[in-house]
Amino acid sequence: MKLTVFGATGGIGQEIVRQGLAAGHHVTAVVRDPARLSVTGERLEVVTAARFDDPEALRPAVAGRDAVLSGLGPRTRKQVGVASALTRPILRALEAEGTRRFLAVSAAPLGPVPENETLFLRIATPVVSRVLRDHYDDLRVMEDDMRRSATDWTSVRPPQLLDKPLTGRYRTAVGTALRGGAKISRADVAHAMLAMTADPATVKQPVAVAY
Repeated sequence: MKLTVFGATGGIGQEIVRQGLAAGHHVTAVVRDPARLSVTGERLEVVTAARFDDPEALRPAVAGRDAVLSGLGPRTRKQVGVASALTRPILRALEAEGTRRFLAVSAAPLGPVPENETLFLRIATPVVSRVLRDHYDDLRVMEDDMRRSATDWTSVRPPQLLDKPLTGRYRTAVGTALRGGAKISRADVAHAMLAMTADPATVKQPVAVAY
């Protein structure tokens, strides 16, 4: 497959690039600073984008791709708002090029709380949602933009992210939440996203992913 990855220097983005190359895909990594990308490979193309707010400038990076994946999100509290702000022009570039498959990292608290949720998460999830309210509000805007787009989108909703090795052992739930889904590694989120690119059951759906 020919894949493009936005947010390719982030924790999930670099894992998508690394695992995509290992799986034999041709990967285009769109970055602001190529020095931050530690992954190399002969099937890797690195595109430096000085601006992410111009759909026309992004069109060459998404043209002719089988799927576009985004790990874009804030690295600090001051950057809250970037998920929706940067995803919007990507969606416009995709629509202009007729590239349909798009997957983006969102967050588990945007989904419903399972009726049989564990006591810990019934207490913890509302607290976390209040503390990170601005971040989750931004992701809701991003997901709304995805739903309104002409793309075959998937929003991937992980819980707390860990810097742990890939296990390949995790659960997913299409269109709903996962009971007891408290943590997952960035590597496993990337693995799940790559698997979803060719899964028609995840098209135009939010998908929870967790251990």
